Amino acid sequence: MLSRVGLRAAKPISAPLLNTSRLAFARQVSTVKSSHDQEQDILVAQRKNRPTSPHLTIYQPELTWLLSGLHRITGVFMAFGFYGITVTYAATSLLNIPFDSSYLVAAAAGLPLAVKVAAKAIMAFPFAFHSFNGVRHIVWDFGKELTIKGVYRTGYIVLGLSALAGTYLTFF
Repeated sequence: MLSRVGLRAAKPISAPLLNTSRLAFARQVSTVKSSHDQEQDILVAQRKNRPTSPHLTIYQPELTWLLSGLHRITGVFMAFGFYGITVTYAATSLLNIPFDSSYLVAAAAGLPLAVKVAAKAIMAFPFAFHSFNGVRHIVWDFGKELTIKGVYRTGYIVLGLSALAGTYLTFF
């Protein structure tokens, strides 16, 4: 028998063969009604048996993802510091607690030199890195330095400039 395009039509599948193949793939479905709490307990138990993602333990550390993670971490810490100071200023003014710039200057003046240098370094290096890496991202937004060589080159430039600027901000 020929079809309209000139090919032979396939033989129809026999009913017993079709039924046998359907039975091979059938699975039992539970029809027991359960409460929401039972369903939640089952879901929690299933999640405990799932493997965790090994993404940080199986990949070799590379400059690209180290700088990406560091950029995010420095951004979060600087945001917490900024909002911490802002909320402290607002709360102390509402509560009539004497806390202003002159108080901060007087408190910092009484600290030992090593503590001052450490505090400046803790603030200067993340600020310098985040700033230079932000410029790097702007360069990428303009479509420049998007090759593997360019990404690594700009990464090393960011690290070098961050070290220089962080050191300068810490000691001067």
